[in-house]
Amino acid sequence: MPSEIEQAFADGPALVSYVAAGDPDTESTKEYVRALVRGGSDIVELGLPFSEPIAEGPTIQAAIRRALDAGMTPQAYLDLVAELDVDAPLVCMTYFNLIYQYGSERGVEPFVAAAADAGLSGLIVPDLPVDESDPLKDACEAHGLDLIFMVAPTTTDDRLDRMLTRASGFVYVQGRLGTTGARSDVSSETHVSLGRLAETGLPKAVGFGISEREHAREIVAGGADGVIVGSAFVDIIAEGEDVADRLEAKARELKDGAMEGGEKVPEPERT
Repeated sequence: MPSEIEQAFADGPALVSYVAAGDPDTESTKEYVRALVRGGSDIVELGLPFSEPIAEGPTIQAAIRRALDAGMTPQAYLDLVAELDVDAPLVCMTYFNLIYQYGSERGVEPFVAAAADAGLSGLIVPDLPVDESDPLKDACEAHGLDLIFMVAPTTTDDRLDRMLTRASGFVYVQGRLGTTGARSDVSSETHVSLGRLAETGLPKAVGFGISEREHAREIVAGGADGVIVGSAFVDIIAEGEDVADRLEAKARELKDGAMEGGEKVPEPERT
């Protein structure tokens, strides 16, 4: 039976939206998550802030610093998740050290159990090597969570095969080399990565650099099952003006673009 995350891709291209929990505070995060879901987000990737976020660019690093300065902790994060009542799966994006050190005993089991109890549906752990992922994968399976792996343009075929034997929920396709951050175009690396995953049974969602409706349309038309957007939303939060309304509108724009890509709307004729 498909998981809750896989089901989010069942009715067409999915929008996966990222915000950092606690940026700028817990109550605002709840409001912003609800706004993103109203705008069409099918999955919300809720970042658990870590002091050394190696996969993140300056925009999300700044959001993480704001959240940490405001007092966000793993326990506060799980309390926030438990209080969120939205019609979309919530996925935790964080780093392995926070998972391993949670609770009174070292190991992955305490955090995974608490995450499931709080209502999370999956985990993304960008610094977890696939060859060291079995304990976390086993804990996720025991508690009904998906473990989502990130596939980079430089991921070797052998490593990709090992990821796909362990992955569930969806495959996070890193659309370009480098760190997260809004870009003005879609990298050609995106289409190469999607081609390598053409026969994969899991949904494929592309992240890193997506910020506009046209980006979402192009990526889905190129074979993705969804798009992942973070920095474009975090920029709105950082500006601090009419945030909830603007997040909802931006989510709707991106969702519409993804749906257009799924319909394979032809390019307009050039004159």
